[in-house]
Amino acid sequence: MSGFVDEAQLHVKAGDGGAGQVSFRREAHVSRGGPDGGDGGRGGDVWLVATTNQSSLLPFRDHPHRRGGDGGHGGSKKKHGARGGELVVPVPVGTRVRKADGTILCDLVNSGDRWLAGEGGRAGRGNASFLSNSRRAPSFAEQGEKGHEEWYDMELALVADVALVGFPNVGKSTLISRISAARPKIADYPFTTLEPNLGVVRTDDANSYTVADIPGLVEGAAEGRGLGHRFLRHITRARALVVLIEPAPVTDVAPAEQLRVLLDELGSYQPDLLDRPRLVVSTKADIDVDGGAEPDDGFVPDLVISSATGQGITELVGRMGTLVSDARSAEPEADDTIVIHRPAPDGFSVEKVGDGEWAVMGKVAERAVALNDLTTDEAASYVQERLTRLGVDRALTRAGARDGDLVHIADLSFTWYRDQPEFVGDPKSRRRGR
Repeated sequence: MSGFVDEAQLHVKAGDGGAGQVSFRREAHVSRGGPDGGDGGRGGDVWLVATTNQSSLLPFRDHPHRRGGDGGHGGSKKKHGARGGELVVPVPVGTRVRKADGTILCDLVNSGDRWLAGEGGRAGRGNASFLSNSRRAPSFAEQGEKGHEEWYDMELALVADVALVGFPNVGKSTLISRISAARPKIADYPFTTLEPNLGVVRTDDANSYTVADIPGLVEGAAEGRGLGHRFLRHITRARALVVLIEPAPVTDVAPAEQLRVLLDELGSYQPDLLDRPRLVVSTKADIDVDGGAEPDDGFVPDLVISSATGQGITELVGRMGTLVSDARSAEPEADDTIVIHRPAPDGFSVEKVGDGEWAVMGKVAERAVALNDLTTDEAASYVQERLTRLGVDRALTRAGARDGDLVHIADLSFTWYRDQPEFVGDPKSRRRGR
C-alpha cells in the first residue's frame, strides 16, 4: 500500500450549538421570580492547519470524517452550557481545498496557515436574555444553530525548491537518491515512479534545499494523459526546474524533441512555469551511444552528468543551489505572518420559488427565527421585529412579494403581510417543521 496520497476527500461537521433554557426563578419567599434560563454553549469549530510534520493526505483516504464538539444546553439559574471542543486537523503544507464544483477555497502554502473548514453553530439564548421593559416574562428561548457540514476535495501540491522533470526512465529517481537521503524505487523500465519523492540536499552545514522527483511526463500530459495533471501539479510551487534529457538512441525520442515536448507541456499546463529558472541536463553519460547514434540534432545541454559514476553531480548540486539561492533572494522578505482563511460573512437573499411563494436564505435570517416555540404570539412578535430590523420586509417588497404570499425561512413558513407587525393566518403556519 502506498504511503503517499495527494488527493483525498474531507467531510467536515462542526459542532451544533446548545439550546437555550426556558425557566423561571422558583424559590421560597419569592412570589414572582423572573426568567432565569441560561444560554447554550457554542459548537466547536473545525480548522485545517498546515504543518511540516505531514507529507501526505493518507490519513484522509480511509477516514475522511472530522467533527467538532457540540455545545451544551443552557440550564436554570442562568447556567450557560459548555462550549463545544474545537477540532484542529493537521494537513501537509501545500494542501489546496476545493468545493465539489472545483472552486478553490484556500491554499495552505506556509506552515501554520489556518482555514476555518467548519464553523460551529451559534449558541441559543435562554429566556433570561429576552427580558426587557416590554417583555417581563418571556416564555421562549432560542434553539442552538446547526454546525456547518460539507464535503471538500483536497489536493496536495508539493512545496519544493527544485523539481526534476523528464520523460519516464531518464534517471530522475537515481539522481535524487544520489544527491539526497531519499530512496525511491529504481528500475530499468518506464513509469517506475508513480508518486513524487522529496529529498533534502545539503550544500554545507548551514544551507540546504529540497528536490522533488516528479513522475515521468509524456506528450499530452497537460491534457491529462498518463496522469499528467496529477504529476504536473507538483511542479507548480518549485522555485527552479531541472529538465533531464536522456541521450539517443537509448530512448526512441531524440534529445531536442524531448526538450521541446517537455517545455510545451509545462507551458500548456501553466505558462509561467517557462519563466522559472531552469537547467537542461543530459543524463546517463556512462552509457555508450556511439555506433548507431543518431546525427546531432542541435541539442546542447547546460550540463552532462552520470548518476552511476558521479560525473557532473557535484557541479549540478552547486548550480541548483545557486538557482535556489537567487530565487529566494528575489522573493519578498517573509514577515512570519500566519494566514488565517475565514469564509466571508453571510447576508441573506430572497428568491422566488413559486407563484406567490418566496424563500429567504442566509444564516442571519435563519438565526432570527431559530426559536424553540413559534406558536405563541409573544415569540412570533419578537421574530417579526427581528426580521424587520434586518431588512427582510424591505427585501421582500423589492423582490415583488405581495400581501398574503407564503414565505419560507429555514424550517419556518408563514403568511406575509407588509404592514402587519405580527404573523397572521393559521397558527399552524408558525410551527417549525421537523
